[in-house]
Amino acid sequence: MAQPRSPLRARDYEHMLDLAAAVLGNTDPAAACPLVVQHVQQTFECRAVTFFGLYTAERVLRTEAWAPDAHGSLAPELTRRHPTPAQHPLARHLMSGGTTPVVLDRISDRWRHSVWYDEAREYSGQEQLGLPVPGDPQALRSLVLGRSDAFTEQELTLAVRIQPLLLTMERHIRELGRLRTAVAPTPAPAPTAYDLTPRELTVLGLLAEGLTAEGIARRLLISPSTVNRHLEKVYRKLGTNNRVSTVLLAKREGLVA
Repeated sequence: MAQPRSPLRARDYEHMLDLAAAVLGNTDPAAACPLVVQHVQQTFECRAVTFFGLYTAERVLRTEAWAPDAHGSLAPELTRRHPTPAQHPLARHLMSGGTTPVVLDRISDRWRHSVWYDEAREYSGQEQLGLPVPGDPQALRSLVLGRSDAFTEQELTLAVRIQPLLLTMERHIRELGRLRTAVAPTPAPAPTAYDLTPRELTVLGLLAEGLTAEGIARRLLISPSTVNRHLEKVYRKLGTNNRVSTVLLAKREGLVA
């Protein structure tokens, strides 16, 4: 029988809201992943957090972001030293289809007797928590949180609750980056000219690609009603009242490709 999760505290919800606000209000997709990692480090009071992707076709590990900044030379070095970590307990967890946040001690009795443990203890602390971010078909991606003190049941509950938020934000970051790349060849006015938020620009870009509210919701892992609320704000800011006129204006103004 699964153990009941510990209740979250008010400050845990504040951390989740701060994280969502920081990412959804960020206009630079390239800065979003480091921003997520920094917030996770602060939330769980970790010595270090690393965001890595295990690319299945190439069977290689790539470090995508880390915190604190002082660990910038260490995180990639660990990746170069162990580019194919098939025996790492978290990699095995991900490769076997595991998607839930896990404390590494709980999924591997041999964790504390491995070379990975020795290096993790020096780099970020002997207590390690994996927070998978599934959804990329080409990579098994996860945050790895490290510190000296054991992770509590309450913190594991928080990791479980934060995970869907991370998935939604990761999808938002990916789509915003893709849409920005599509718009880049055309000189465009600053989005602030219409006071559109990065989230509204993402929804607008997907609307211009022909997606329905339901399709946008599936792409961004949010509800159709949330999409419609974003669209209502887009219509109001652009001075339009329907899908066709909104897309035409957005294309004419260079807001979308």
